[in-house]
Amino acid sequence: MTADSRAAAPRVSLLPVFLIVLVDVFGMALVIPLLAIYAETFQATPLQATLLLSVYAACQLVSGPVIGHMSDRVGRKPMLVMSQIGTFIGFLVMARAQALWMLYVARILDGSTAGNLSLAQAYISDHTEPADRAKSFGLIGIAFGVGFFIGPSLTGYLAARYGLTAPIYLAACMSATSVLCTATLLRGGTQSAHAFDDRGSALDWRTYATYFGRPGLRKLLLQFLVYITSFSLFIAGFALFAERRFTYEGRPFGPREIGYIFGYVGFLGIILQGGLIGRLVARFGEATLVAAGFVALAVGYFGLGAASSVVILLLTGTLAAFGNGVIRPALTSLITQEAGRREQGVVLGITQSLMSMASIVTPIAAGVLIQRQMLREWAWLAAGLAVIGVALSRGGFEGGVSS
Repeated sequence: MTADSRAAAPRVSLLPVFLIVLVDVFGMALVIPLLAIYAETFQATPLQATLLLSVYAACQLVSGPVIGHMSDRVGRKPMLVMSQIGTFIGFLVMARAQALWMLYVARILDGSTAGNLSLAQAYISDHTEPADRAKSFGLIGIAFGVGFFIGPSLTGYLAARYGLTAPIYLAACMSATSVLCTATLLRGGTQSAHAFDDRGSALDWRTYATYFGRPGLRKLLLQFLVYITSFSLFIAGFALFAERRFTYEGRPFGPREIGYIFGYVGFLGIILQGGLIGRLVARFGEATLVAAGFVALAVGYFGLGAASSVVILLLTGTLAAFGNGVIRPALTSLITQEAGRREQGVVLGITQSLMSMASIVTPIAAGVLIQRQMLREWAWLAAGLAVIGVALSRGGFEGGVSS
């Protein structure tokens, strides 16, 4: 660990960050269960529907590092506000769409300003000690859990009662609320918390070579890439997969049923990250949790491919919820501990870019496979990626980074 990493972190309350991320995730969770199915109302094929995610990610690939790098210079708060305003406008355009191309415009607007999560992570890293980061990053996990517990369930209700655009309008309202929360509640983020480190732009491929050239960071970043690729493949295809694989009361799964599944997984995330993650890190260490999480994902996604009943679907969802719930905060903590404090924005911007790279490719793969009715192969591809994650993190069971 560098001297920068060991420097005392300026402490502020992280409650505003939790509220901001919660509102953001709540808006996102309202849209995810119905985006592909909403696109199908404009006669989109499965590939065209999943490409909406790829377009967003391609824009995010450029914007994520720029926003993260700029936040190191001008501060987290102003960049976070800008990012949230872009999300708000994107939701409005989506709700008012009259043709498929307008959905693509909405995703381009949102993706071009995307960076909410990485900026929130950078803010947390600025204001927590290394030993406390996994627990602090767990706040984001709790926000995801609460958002994905309430949001998709509410989407199912609103879509069934008022139409598919109702949840999108509500998401826009939640996004506007997040702007107000950031502007009025966030403290200590109007200026960069640390001296700006101008050793490279996160858009410069030499920067990637520099950070991947560090053995410790390289291993962690590769694990993150494998994890987010597997997760993105699942997110990109699940709604279309469930619509084609499962039925309820004699009809295919729709936004309501898909929303309830997301809600169930979100509820498990609340339980896991509402207190358990800190104890698990203290007992086993981050590296061990990452390895165990990959095993859970591999088993869960493999079982999903073979699932033919809602009961099996819930069991595999439980395993996936555990895997995702422990990998993200533990792995993010390890990455920030390995980087210098003045590098937090750039490094987390790089993770955002890796997320974007995965999210460009995986929706295409998901769309092609599902369009060809290769539902089992879609799930098993996600499982295979998780197996690679197990191999990359195999040392974790022999002794992790203990808090």
